Amino acid sequence: MTQHETVIRGGTVIDGTGAPGAAADVAVDGGRVTRVAPAGAGDPPRGAVEIDAAGQAVVPGFIDLHSHADFSVEGGPEAVTQLHQGVTTLVTGNCGWSPFPVDADGLLRRWSAFLATESGWDFTDAAGFAATVDAARPAVNLALQVGHAALRLAAMGDAERPPEPGELDAMRALLRAAARQGAYGFSTGLIYAPGTFATEAEVRALVATAAEEGLLYSTHMRNESHALAAAVDEALGAAEAAGARLEISHLKAMGPANHGAVAGALAAIDAARARGVDAAADVYPYTASSTTLTSRLPAWAMDGGAPALLRRLADPDTRARVADGLRSRFGRDIDPEGVVLAALPDGPYSGDIGASIADLGRRDGTDPAEAALAVLAAHDAAVTIVNHAMSEADVAAVLRHPHVSVASDGWTLRAEGEGRPHPRSFGTFPRVLARYVRELGVLDLPDAVRRMTGLPASRLGLTDRGRIAVGAVADIAVFDPDTVADRSTFADPWRLSTGFSTVLVAGVPVLADGAPTGARPGTVLRRAAA
Repeated sequence: MTQHETVIRGGTVIDGTGAPGAAADVAVDGGRVTRVAPAGAGDPPRGAVEIDAAGQAVVPGFIDLHSHADFSVEGGPEAVTQLHQGVTTLVTGNCGWSPFPVDADGLLRRWSAFLATESGWDFTDAAGFAATVDAARPAVNLALQVGHAALRLAAMGDAERPPEPGELDAMRALLRAAARQGAYGFSTGLIYAPGTFATEAEVRALVATAAEEGLLYSTHMRNESHALAAAVDEALGAAEAAGARLEISHLKAMGPANHGAVAGALAAIDAARARGVDAAADVYPYTASSTTLTSRLPAWAMDGGAPALLRRLADPDTRARVADGLRSRFGRDIDPEGVVLAALPDGPYSGDIGASIADLGRRDGTDPAEAALAVLAAHDAAVTIVNHAMSEADVAAVLRHPHVSVASDGWTLRAEGEGRPHPRSFGTFPRVLARYVRELGVLDLPDAVRRMTGLPASRLGLTDRGRIAVGAVADIAVFDPDTVADRSTFADPWRLSTGFSTVLVAGVPVLADGAPTGARPGTVLRRAAA
């Protein structure tokens, strides 16, 4: 009788394809699945190590298609928040931001400060970053994307203007270099400066290069509120022209006046798919986003970055123009009551984390726009917010769409820290399983698992992850569908999810009996060049 290294026995295997679960034992050897034996089959597999999964679901490790953990993994390689959610692979470089390529003037380091980066910045390109992460021995895997903001800062600085032909060529060359060093995708963040400075022509040129290199194109679109339809059309148009695979990041409609607009966005995706465009989207299961407060300002205010913004805020006339630009969005796509301080450097507003800009305006005898600018001016323009602006019905509508993956948009990997980070870093995947499967029935369990495993794997082109099948890498999670739960809240975010008993990364237990083992077998995955 063959003895395997590890056997996960007695669970219901949900394989990541969307097929119904089936009772089976899973054998693992050399970091890969070597047998899936249906319950009752003759000669059941035996293992040197046997894991009892009776009454639990056995699923592929979850693949978070939208993470910013490239800015936090060096400081939190244990990735405790992820292990307690069953996440085994984090896709990084989203929203136009990646920690490479690094420009000589340090612009990327300064511009990305709002991500609370824990990087040592001792690398210059994708290969160097991957080597740095591997040296940190993460508990989970990373799949890298290269961000448009990083390319732009490296090639032409932070000015609000179109690139010169040579600068665009430089961006394309840097994009090709990242692809050939193993990156899986190219992303834009067209709502954030300097990404927002890009014309449609610039974006299309870079998407064409990404397609030539076989990369996924991920985009935080130019607008997620009153001009959502136009932003979706721009994204689809760029992908269609280039023949690129498109992933629309965290699809949503911001602001009460725009609730319901996701229906049109989903219809546009369906229409594009009918024309042959390989388009899909992802979503997180919350009605609040989290980002930098500067992203709510008019784009021109960020020309030159945070130092230039601070100079503008020091000039009364220019400050008034910035305030007017912010104020013009109130009621259209921003509710000041929902813009809540989440993290900021030490300073006069350090004790106001959890307060909205409307709260600050009432306290200080000013309006919310002026309150927001006061916070930015007092804290070096490095202010992270949680923005309550979406509808539950929209979240459910997007989640139901068959080509939508579950993704977190998070980056907090540690179990403890300061501020009030968005709960999505701690609870995205258990929240879908608990609220949208068990409680509301928006999805059934096999389909929910597919949206966390097989579907995101297919978007990246990962052929040996995201499923439980003979030959697949043994990234596996075991959880109780009846008790799995997210515990993190907006008021008390630093709480780990519960319900996962076992997580394996390449066959190595990183979570056992519901607790981290201390093993850190993760790696940066490298895509073979096209």
